[in-house]
Formats: sequence, structure tokens, C-alpha cells
Amino acid sequence: MRSQSKQKSRKSAFPYLIAIAALGLVGWFGFHALGGKHPLASIPIPIKGPENLPDTPAEWRGRIDYPALDRQLSALSQRPEMAGLAVAVVEDGELRFVRTYGVADKSTGAPVTAHTLFRWASVSKTATGVLAAALAEDGAVDLARPVGQWGTSLRLPDGAEARITLDDLLAQRTGLTKNAYDEKLEEGQSPVLLRTGLALAPLQCEPGTCHTYQNIAFDAASEILGRAANKPFGDAIEDRFFRPLGMVSAGFGMARLTGAKDWARPHRGAQVRPVKEAYWRVPAAAGVESDIVDFATWMQAMMGNRPDVLPAPVLQLAHRPRVGTARLYGGPLRQATADASYGLGWRSFTYGGSRLEGHSGAVAGYRATMIFEPATRTGVVALWNSDWGFPFRIPFTAIDSYHGRADAGWLDLDALPPVARMALAP
Repeated sequence: MRSQSKQKSRKSAFPYLIAIAALGLVGWFGFHALGGKHPLASIPIPIKGPENLPDTPAEWRGRIDYPALDRQLSALSQRPEMAGLAVAVVEDGELRFVRTYGVADKSTGAPVTAHTLFRWASVSKTATGVLAAALAEDGAVDLARPVGQWGTSLRLPDGAEARITLDDLLAQRTGLTKNAYDEKLEEGQSPVLLRTGLALAPLQCEPGTCHTYQNIAFDAASEILGRAANKPFGDAIEDRFFRPLGMVSAGFGMARLTGAKDWARPHRGAQVRPVKEAYWRVPAAAGVESDIVDFATWMQAMMGNRPDVLPAPVLQLAHRPRVGTARLYGGPLRQATADASYGLGWRSFTYGGSRLEGHSGAVAGYRATMIFEPATRTGVVALWNSDWGFPFRIPFTAIDSYHGRADAGWLDLDALPPVARMALAP
């Protein structure tokens, strides 16, 4: 009798033991899925199951004409300038559309999925700006303190680093000629040495008085903010923002991208290009990668949807315009926007009578954009693995549709040169 009772007890305990073991495995895999200090190479990234994403026509709900947008994006993805494309739309604060097109790698035909990693390029600056704002709200940094007092590697002509503030640095008011020394960074030179060498670089204006876009100088922020957070700069952003937001795929570093199971190779036309590490070495300026779902999560947080992680005062401090800039983009889109400004790693401008915010980015073989309308919490994130700039128009088509405006033809491919006559660079 006692033997039967003991056997019964063991049987009843078995499911609990299995459950405990399963929890242990989930914990282990969960930690490693977060990346830790290692590439996301050995396992798939368990972010959000496809069943939870609005990635089929039956799940598209809202004011935007999503079937029409999908047709336009599908046609766009067929252009020879393109390889792969991932797009997500947030409408009224809710994720309403996720769609992927084309290939992550033309040499293998591997398709882009909702969990393919792409580079954010200069959209990374938005994370730097909000980290600075958050640390300022904590009292850990003083945005009005001169950069020279932080002991960074940045040196400016005539010792201007002793005069420009951290706020100036993040608002791109160093006075340096636009993109100073970027070509040297692309050649493989050390960003620390290049920052020191900026003391001899030409000025476009008196430091602190105008907007001149930078990458190498901007990345002095990684030195300042990492020190203020008492941890490596990338870890500071991942720990404070990405992980609490559930952005499991988002992080920093070339090895983290290329070690992942599902990542988009850079392309130029039909050619897969070598991955270049240059701009990962200025992480504050261009160091982030993620999939499209986490990119959309970041936009929602920037809209104010997650005050537990990014409170309104932090967003207001980061997004507030500091300096006027030239109009954005080129061609007809340049003429359609106005009143462009820059905050802490953050752009804003008017379009169609509304204020839009966000940032766009470009590095070799990758492009990214995040543009939204704060008043309606409606916007678009897009990632693609080619050098073509045409898809920067995507957000404007979606925003026009949301407001019921006539199609402005931003994604009209008829205006482009016929594919058969195009000569693509190798």
C-alpha cells in the first residue's frame, strides 16, 4: 500500500518537476535570446509570434488604405534597385500593419521576414538623444555643461569644445563642415583619433550657432553617456530602453548582426556587398540593429505609448527643437516639407499642415526611416537593404492616406526610368 502511495506521489510530482525544468530552460534561453554580451547566433529570436502581428489583409484595420499601400510596396520591392524591404505602420498608437518583401540575400534568395535584422543607421541617434534626456532627468548629466569638461576625445578648432555644451553636441551645433571626416572613418581610421583631429577640420559656422550634421563628433556622446551611466554606452541603452520595451532583437555591434540567424545582407543593385564595420565604431551615431517589429515598438515608445520606460518629460526634452535645419530629402519631397528643426538626435518638420517627427538613416547597403505625426500617433517605420533612397517616401504615402488626402504619387514608379534601360552600378 505504501509502495503504491509513493508511486502515486511520484507521478503527481512529475508534471511539477517538468514545469520547473521548463521554466529553467525558458530562463536560460530567454537570457541568451536577449543577446547578453554574445551574438544572437545559436537560436532564433523569440520576439512576438507571427500570429500576433497584423501581417495579413484580414488583420489590417484603420483609416489607412492598407491593401493599396501593400500593392505599392510590392511593386516597389520588384525594382532592381531593391533587395529586401520591411515596413510597419502604427495608426492611432496601435500596430496595424506589418509586411515584408523581397530578399535578405540575393545570392541565396532567403526572404525577408518580420524578424530579419536590419541596421538603423542614423536613426540610432534617437536612442542617444533620449538616453541623454533620461540621464539629465536623473541628474546624472548636465546638458548645459561644456563638452570639454567631460574628458572626451573631441577637439574642435580654437578649443571650441570648451564652449559648446552636450546639448549643442546632440543638436549638431559643433559648427564643423557637414559629415566632417566621415570618409576617413570609412577608410578604417580610428574614430577616437579622428575626433581629436577635428581640431584641424574646417568650420561651416561659429560653433554653437548653426546646424551641421555629424557622425564622428556626435559619437563623443557615447563617451559622455557611458561614463554617466557607469557602463558601456550600448549596454546603457539596451538595459534602460530596449529590454524593458521588450525589444529583444535590438542591440549594438556588427558581430551581433552578422551572427544572427536571420539578417539582411547589404546590397547595391544585384550585388551583395561586404559588410562594413565603420559606422558601428561610432555607436551613438549609427550603431543599432533590430527587426521591423522592434523598430515599430521603438516608434510607439517615441510617441509616448510607454511612459513607464520613457516618461513624457524625457521625450519632451529630447524632441524639443533646438536649431533650424535645411529642408529634408530631395526633389518634390524636399519642396513638400518645411520648417525643419533638430533636437537631441531628433528631427521635426511640417508636411501637409502637420508637424512630423523622427529620423532617417543611411549606411553602405542599408537604409532606415521612422516618421510619425505626434498629434495622431500615426507613422511608419521602414528598413531596406539597398542604397536606394526612393523608399524614404513611404511614410508620406501612409500619412496622406490616414488623412484622406489624394494620392500625391510619392510611390508612383511610372516617373522612374524604365527598368530595361537602367544601368545599375556593380
